[in-house]
Amino acid sequence: MSSKKLLIVDDDTAICRTLQIHYQSNNFTAQVAHCVKHGVEIARNFQPDIVILDIRMEGVSGIDGIKEFKRECEKCRVIMITAFHDMDSTIAAMQEGADEYVHKPIDIDELDQAVIRAINYQSSSCKEALSIPDTYGHSMVGSSHAMKEIYKTIGLVARTNASVMITGESGTGKEMVARAIHNAGQAKKAPFVALNCAALVENLLESEMFGHKKGAFTGAVFDQQGKFSLAQDGTLFLDEVGELSLQIQAKLLRVLQEKEYVPLGGKQPLKTNARIICATNIDFEHAIKTKSFREDLFYRLQVIRIHIPPLRERPEDLQDLIPALLARANKELGTKVRQVSIEAMMLLCNHHWKGNVRELENTLTKAVALSPGDILTENLFLELKAPTTSHHALSPNPKLSLREIEYQYVESVLHNVGGHKGKACEILQISRPRLQRILEPKENRE
Repeated sequence: MSSKKLLIVDDDTAICRTLQIHYQSNNFTAQVAHCVKHGVEIARNFQPDIVILDIRMEGVSGIDGIKEFKRECEKCRVIMITAFHDMDSTIAAMQEGADEYVHKPIDIDELDQAVIRAINYQSSSCKEALSIPDTYGHSMVGSSHAMKEIYKTIGLVARTNASVMITGESGTGKEMVARAIHNAGQAKKAPFVALNCAALVENLLESEMFGHKKGAFTGAVFDQQGKFSLAQDGTLFLDEVGELSLQIQAKLLRVLQEKEYVPLGGKQPLKTNARIICATNIDFEHAIKTKSFREDLFYRLQVIRIHIPPLRERPEDLQDLIPALLARANKELGTKVRQVSIEAMMLLCNHHWKGNVRELENTLTKAVALSPGDILTENLFLELKAPTTSHHALSPNPKLSLREIEYQYVESVLHNVGGHKGKACEILQISRPRLQRILEPKENRE
């Protein structure tokens, strides 16, 4: 690493000292502060290249302090660190101008990579932060690395009006991501209008999308606004966009190019400022090759791409999703389920979830509706007892010692997160040294 100036701002003195020693040994000039106010005072004269900033501290929060650091040293890069994994904090930090976001317990390798990216980044005058509210009215949850990256992308793309393509399997929550982008953007007070492109036949879909004039076709006895008109200056979300016919694709391409459209049976083009966000689970490379989808339209729609991995690839999100979905089910059904038994939790965590979050939500809602009390027990999830291909399920061996069972469980968690020790510490809620002790060879532990 080249010689750069780095400022660490955290109310945890141990973290500050540890990071200071680490980066000084890597040829950085590193200073520390334990609150935003003191950190800004240091930054005024020190002019750091990088600020490592905790989110929650007494006095001014890290999020509120981002602009102050950017104001004192315009070209500095801000790396946020936090023990809190909620999406709103991540989006708010990115919207306020944070450049990276790393969670505690800090994986030093992950932080080093963030610092390297910050060093290599060439500052751009067009990178200007926007202020956003503390809440967005959506309910996405998940603390896996994949979801954290999605939250960061939402925070960045919401500041623009660029078209976004959201991909992922059915049930992963593509519409939730679209709503999150809309609610975090400047047009959040404008309408969010959704249209499922696979739910209607071609003629009805064209009318739903663009509207029609009286007499345009049999049964058109009055003028009708289309989704573009209803969206106004807001967002039009086109779900299953890969199902559009070539004729409608051509009309949609014109909208994207000219910002105007003609209703069925109409003559005068109408203007639109609606932002287009699309979702699909089709293979576009194959669709383009077989000429069932226009390549020029594809590139117009996919200015920004957000991919949502299936739930089976991010099992650590279950610990956030289950309580959130239970709370939603309680609200919808008027119930008061408060707990999930250990046996039931094991079934939920070991299931493959082919239907992703939608299947999980349906399963939990059914269990809540059928539960005679406020605890969800194993007998409410008997359908999950079928063999699965989940590779994070454990089969306890009664001949193993408690230490050996602990070692096997930690190894299983590490396998699920691809060997990333920082993520494993988050899931296990243990420190990095404790993880290292558990993984030590048996002869060293005795």
